[in-house]
Amino acid sequence: MILFLQSLLSGVLMGGVYALVGIGLTLVFGVMRIVNFAHGELVMLGMYLAWFLFTRLGWDPYLSLVVVAPALFLWGALLQAAVVGRALHALPENQMLLTIGLGLAMSNAAMLAFTADYRILTTSYSSSGLQVLGLSVSEPMLAAFLVAVGVTAGLYLFLLRTDTGRAIRATAQDREAAQLMGIDVRRMSLVAFGLGAALAGTAGALVSPTYYIYPQVGGAFTLKAFVIVVLGGMGSVVGATLGGLLVGVTESLAAVYVASDLKELVVYSLFLLVLVARPSGLLGKARA
Repeated sequence: MILFLQSLLSGVLMGGVYALVGIGLTLVFGVMRIVNFAHGELVMLGMYLAWFLFTRLGWDPYLSLVVVAPALFLWGALLQAAVVGRALHALPENQMLLTIGLGLAMSNAAMLAFTADYRILTTSYSSSGLQVLGLSVSEPMLAAFLVAVGVTAGLYLFLLRTDTGRAIRATAQDREAAQLMGIDVRRMSLVAFGLGAALAGTAGALVSPTYYIYPQVGGAFTLKAFVIVVLGGMGSVVGATLGGLLVGVTESLAAVYVASDLKELVVYSLFLLVLVARPSGLLGKARA
């Protein structure tokens, strides 16, 4: 029983960060109807920026969020304005190839800048843990989870309570109707893509003390984010949150009760089962 609860707890903590990655991807899809296959590379950039600030300036990776999030927001907005926005009405396969190309460009640029060597961000608390009711809780993962929860809650409030947030939601629901109501949908696309990039970069900074950092690490996060978004329902922020927790818990339990090397297989098997049973995702709405 203790082993099960320990695995469940670890999965929830990791799932909170996964949810942050998935929310960024689903936000972009909801507003622009583009699946950003370069999303994982934005996570990678957040990891490298946190590592750079830690090694050069001595900044704690969680403190570095005050730089990482705004920097990734600006980078995402630039990508949307200069490249992605121009493909808004292109064929879906062309959009896919464009974002894959952007991801390759970013990963190769990181390789040129930092080489292919694995980097490790080791803090004084990287291996620290707490004992809570007989369960061991990793301090870095607990801190990452709490920050992820805070950021997610802030995003929900932003989308629900602010004029810009309501405009983003309206654009996601019906782009043409929102434009007829006077909403600047191009600006909303810019803000949504910037927010998606900022959330990805934030997740990257949060996991940097517990993950190896290397140029190709983004590929794994892109695939995981895609699974999370499809599981929860494309365009559903709540669904992405649920999907992230589900993937985290499934991975953790599979690593213990199946095999560590097969945990990804279990996640993708669950992904396929959900698609067969409910193609629109857990909280998604089927399109006519």
